[in-house]
Amino acid sequence: MSGNILLWQVIVLTFYSMYQIIDDLTFISSLAQPVWAGLITGAVMGDVTKGLIIGGSLQLTVLGVGTFGGASKIDANSGTILATAFSISSGMNAQTAVAAIGVPVASLMIETDVLGRFTNTYFQHRIDRTIEEENYHAFERNYLYGAIPWALSRGIPVFIALQFGGGLVTEIVKVLDTKMVWLSNGLATAGALLPAVGFAILLRYLPVKKHFAYLILGFTLTALLTTVFTNVQTLGTSMAKVSNSFSNNFTALPMVAISLIGFSFALNAYKRDVGNLPSSTDSQQNGPSQPEQSEQKNTKDEDGEIDGDED
Repeated sequence: MSGNILLWQVIVLTFYSMYQIIDDLTFISSLAQPVWAGLITGAVMGDVTKGLIIGGSLQLTVLGVGTFGGASKIDANSGTILATAFSISSGMNAQTAVAAIGVPVASLMIETDVLGRFTNTYFQHRIDRTIEEENYHAFERNYLYGAIPWALSRGIPVFIALQFGGGLVTEIVKVLDTKMVWLSNGLATAGALLPAVGFAILLRYLPVKKHFAYLILGFTLTALLTTVFTNVQTLGTSMAKVSNSFSNNFTALPMVAISLIGFSFALNAYKRDVGNLPSSTDSQQNGPSQPEQSEQKNTKDEDGEIDGDED
């Protein structure tokens, strides 16, 4: 046992860390997302709420982070697992855990990701050889063997951290809560601001200039509805203290309203785009299509030169 983390919890979280990278590369079932990592780790550790807070924060942090080709990216899933586990076991503040554990671990896991890719090339070369030999059974085996270095690239560091790092994290939390409260508060503030960084990265890649009006509308509606329903919830809480029969819950209403408004805009845009598509009867009445017209214009002379393609 490491700190307050039991051995069975270490084993379960280690196997989940190994599965999530395989899922991210193959099945893509969304179980390899930080919010799911927070939910699963929180359930294993006994505090789903804190797990969702940490997972949601890191999910928003990497909202606009992507890779191209074989490039490696920060492993927010492993960062979420360790941040959630240590935060619950040591009593660390969720936002502090995001900044002090989640982000650094996610960044360090880039190195193990590179190592996993590098060792995986051994099986790739074996697959090339089996294809040349037309040994397809060996090809299938080596394809599955390739999952081993990927899984170990996450499982080994997560297991070592959970099994042997609990005591160190507990001591760090004690120092942060006593002698270095200012640093703890700073890390908590930084952790709370990280989701805004994720949104900023995402907006950097979205066509904001083209749809700036929708951005303003969405922000305004979110702010207004959140304010309205927050006041309604406060009023309902006050009424619940007076009358035991009043037990309505308005917590999810703002996001439901925003989702329905967004769906209505998306549906209208879809209908408009579909309505602008030319029908098959229109294309027949308008004569030959553009490729056919271009073929008619591009004619060959006796010397084999193509005329009419300068337009």
